[in-house]
Order: sequence, then C-alpha cells, then structure tokens
Amino acid sequence: MLALRDEVLTEWIKRVRETVTEAEQLPQPILINTFPSLYDNLAEAISPAYPRATGNEGNTVASEHGGERARLTNYNARSVISEYQLLRWSIFDVLKWNGVQLHDDEIFVINASMDGSVGESVTAFALAQAALREKFIAALTHDLRNPLSNANAYAQLIQRSSDLAKMKEFADQIVDNLRRMDEMIQELLDSAMFQSGERLRLRLEEFDLQDVAKEVCDQFAARYGPRFQLTGDKPRVWWDRTATQRAMENVMGNAVKYGAPDTPITVKIALLGERVMLSVHNEGEPIPPEQMENIFQVFRRADASKEGNIEGWGIGLPYVRSVAESHGGSVAVDSAVSRGTTFVIDIPLDARPLQSALTLGGKPD
Repeated sequence: MLALRDEVLTEWIKRVRETVTEAEQLPQPILINTFPSLYDNLAEAISPAYPRATGNEGNTVASEHGGERARLTNYNARSVISEYQLLRWSIFDVLKWNGVQLHDDEIFVINASMDGSVGESVTAFALAQAALREKFIAALTHDLRNPLSNANAYAQLIQRSSDLAKMKEFADQIVDNLRRMDEMIQELLDSAMFQSGERLRLRLEEFDLQDVAKEVCDQFAARYGPRFQLTGDKPRVWWDRTATQRAMENVMGNAVKYGAPDTPITVKIALLGERVMLSVHNEGEPIPPEQMENIFQVFRRADASKEGNIEGWGIGLPYVRSVAESHGGSVAVDSAVSRGTTFVIDIPLDARPLQSALTLGGKPD
C-alpha cells in the first residue's frame, strides 16, 4: 500500500479537480494538504503489528486538513466531505488495479478511518470558519465605528456653534461619514447575498465607461495626488453604472492600500470584440499565490490586513467579483514581483442578454 501512495494520490488529485469545483485552480501544495500523512497512517493502521487502530486515531491530521481548508480555500463543508469520499474510492480502485487484495478487516479499518476523519475535518472546518467570521465582525465593527464617531463629533460641534458657514461644513462632514457607512453596509449585504447564490439586482443603462473611470480617477487624485493614469478606449456599455463605479473604487482603493507608495496606478480600458477589459495596475509586493482566490471571498482578509498594518475588512474584492459575474463577466488577478499587480474586470459590452447566466453562487435568476 505504501508503494502505491503516489499513484493513489495522483488519481485522487485528478478526481478532485474534476469533481470539486473549488479545487480546480488550487495550487498543488495547497490541494494535497495533509492527505499524504493520512495515507501513511492508513497503511500503518492495516499493518498487523503496528499499534494504530485507525488512520485518524491519536493524531490531528484530519483536523488540520479541515482548518486549512477553511483558511486557505473557498471550500464549503460538502467540498471537504467529497475529498474524503474520493480518497476512499481512489484507494480501493488503485489497489484493485494493481492486484492488491484487501481483507474484510482491512476494508473495515479504512472505512472507519475515513468516517472518523470526515467528522474531525468538518468539525475543524466549521470551527475555523466561525473564528474567521468573528474576526471579520470585529474588523467590521471597528471600521464602522470610525465614521460613526466622526459623525457624532461633528453633530456635537453643530450643537455648540452659531456660525452658519461652520455648521454647513460640519453637516457636510456628517453626510460624508454616513455615506461611507452606508456604502460599507451595502457592499456587505450585496456580497453576502451573492455568496449565498443570488445575483445582484442590477439597473442596466447605457453609458460611456471612460466617463465613469475618469470620475473615479479624479476622485482618487484629489485624495491621494496625481498618481492615477487613465488610458484606452471609450466604449459605451450596457452595465449598472453605480455598481461599476463602486467596483472601480474598490479595485483602485485596493491598489492604493497594498501598492508601493507614490508609484503610478494605471487604469486601462480595452475593447476586445464584444467584451470590455477594465484593468487596474499597481507596483509593490505581489499577492502570494495561495491568497489569490481567498481575496475574493467574504470573511477573509489579506495577511497585511489581518496583522493590522492596513485598514479594511476584506469586502471590497468579493463585491467586485459579484458585480463582474452578475454582469456575465469575471474578475482576474495577475501578480508577481517583476510585473506588479493587475486586476482585470472582464465583462461583455452589453450585459442585457446575460442576466440569467449562472454565477459562482450556483443559482440562476
């Protein structure tokens, strides 16, 4: 059985990538995870003289697998269970193909090990997801408190002021802070709805995409300086203008947060056939490969945010994905030390015929 480990795991990887949607693009080291250790433990458990009753007895291999799936992938509990089911049958099939005959008691041990591992792994997966949600809620509460505190402070200034010009200035600040809170909450609601399988409710209209891009670039330039360069085509698209603007603001905000300070941020619009590619590029540290999918998932934050170095609570990019896919498109990321980081929102020019297409949530309208 040990001699066939690589063949079994290769067969399992093939089946998982074909069957579990969330595993299709996972890097090999992330996908294989703790399964080589589990396999070795299974071989020990069916060895007559070895003191191990089952593959999961006396170790935390399955728990670690579930925890890593929660932290490093966009798996759900069904995905975790499917992996173990596929491993079970990969073992039985590969051993059979190689003429290895298992006795009834050995089959019993393997089945008991798999069943126990599934329970431990799913439990750890659920606990890790709960912990991620608690951290997310704590970050959300902290970030909402800032504009709320600001609005409250300006309201108190209005109470003590008799200068009408100052009172108007303070009122404008209150409105601006409440608007920030409303946008954060709306993005959370939209992204949570999308993650549950529902499409965003779009209000499609025809507009010039470069006009919107210029508006967003001007807004960011007023706040962060003349770092923003807009180039490319001027397509007229049938998209949701408000959602598009918010998605652009999130991608550009991400470039400001995580990009190298004072370096150019380039926004490019390219019309290719009947599709529009809206890209935002920044220089700076690349996104680690294992985080490239996680950054699009609700309740997850990049390492810098988790460590408290950068403000934000990780809802922006999941919202961008929900906007792109609800329009019948997608969002991709390319990131490396030599190339910098580029996010590409790729959407058909006219989204009207695509409103019944499936999204990653899995439910059509």
